Amino acid sequence: MTERLDGTVALVTGASSGIGEATARMLAANGATVAVVARRKERLDKLAADITSAGGQALVIEADITDRALAEAAVARTVKDLGRLDTVVNNAGVMLLGPIEGAPVEEWERMVALNVLGLLYVAHAALPYLLEAAESEPRRVADLVNISSTAGRFARSGAGVYNLTKYGVNGFTESLRQEVTKRHVRVSVVEPGATSTELAFQNRPEVLQQMAPRFGQMERMEAGDIAEAITFIVTRPRRVAVNEMLVRPTEQEL
Repeated sequence: MTERLDGTVALVTGASSGIGEATARMLAANGATVAVVARRKERLDKLAADITSAGGQALVIEADITDRALAEAAVARTVKDLGRLDTVVNNAGVMLLGPIEGAPVEEWERMVALNVLGLLYVAHAALPYLLEAAESEPRRVADLVNISSTAGRFARSGAGVYNLTKYGVNGFTESLRQEVTKRHVRVSVVEPGATSTELAFQNRPEVLQQMAPRFGQMERMEAGDIAEAITFIVTRPRRVAVNEMLVRPTEQEL
């Protein structure tokens, strides 16, 4: 049974493109008022206008969540302007691949800052409000969904630090789940496989060339496929928690 999200508020990070954008649209279509958070304000403005035109409500928050103060302010503004916080989708992330030997350490720092610290900042700031929402109508349950990757399950040569960040997301998610599940805050992790988004194209040209044989001919998933998975998780009845969801293209082996 799918439950509507009317009367609830969701916050989605990395909402200016890809999975975040598709998720914001889908949550809004299911009745949630959505705070969309990212650095590219012009894209957020377009997204919010589309959501409004479709009959929904959206709040644009321009923020770089690797800055703890900005991450905390994004959560605080959501609650201040929209009155509550029921759902958080920690989607913002970056995938910078390549051999560990000779790697630009700045890429590692960027991944740790966004994939790990940014996610932690948002989760920490949002948790008190999620706990509060879980005690109140209309749903008496709240959701924190962290977006990981197949890289959080399977280590591969050329993905060492990306693996590190996503294994960390998985471990953090399960630990927090155990901490708050009896208080009806559901903490879930979604692990997408190869998906057609901007994520891969942030890599150096030589890395893209190395990736081509693995993914070149594969029919990848669309961002909307993962948005559907996230929406499925957060629209379950209060008694149901989907703790972990691994979603891969049919043709992807690992």
